Amino acid sequence: MPMIRLTVPPGALTVEGRSSIQRELNAALLRWEGAPDTEFFRAQAWSYLIELPEGAQTTAEDDAPRFLVEATVPQGALSERRKAGLVEEATRTVLAAAGLPASEALRVWVLVHEQPDGTWGAGGQVVTYAELAALAKG
Repeated sequence: MPMIRLTVPPGALTVEGRSSIQRELNAALLRWEGAPDTEFFRAQAWSYLIELPEGAQTTAEDDAPRFLVEATVPQGALSERRKAGLVEEATRTVLAAAGLPASEALRVWVLVHEQPDGTWGAGGQVVTYAELAALAKG
């Protein structure tokens, strides 16, 4: 099942953006993964918003906010086209939530972590990609 984490510096998101960003990123991840839009799959797509303490994020150049999106998916769940779509949509979504223009896209980095088959567990047992695909079809 997919999981997405957004790490942000303090105060980098707008009030509206902070209230909606997690569900928007979850929806994008599920859409690009091709999961059915069902209550079951929405409940299994976890999202974390990690807000860093003051001064915890900087670059060698400046202290302008930077954003890190990390999506973890089962290996094979995203084709190259789907990864590219997820990266583009996640970037747009984060920029909107921060009230930043598209010209600031390099402030957002998206890392897609593919979890090898047989190394993802849920409910006390290993869950394989084939089992998830069968659930999606069923």
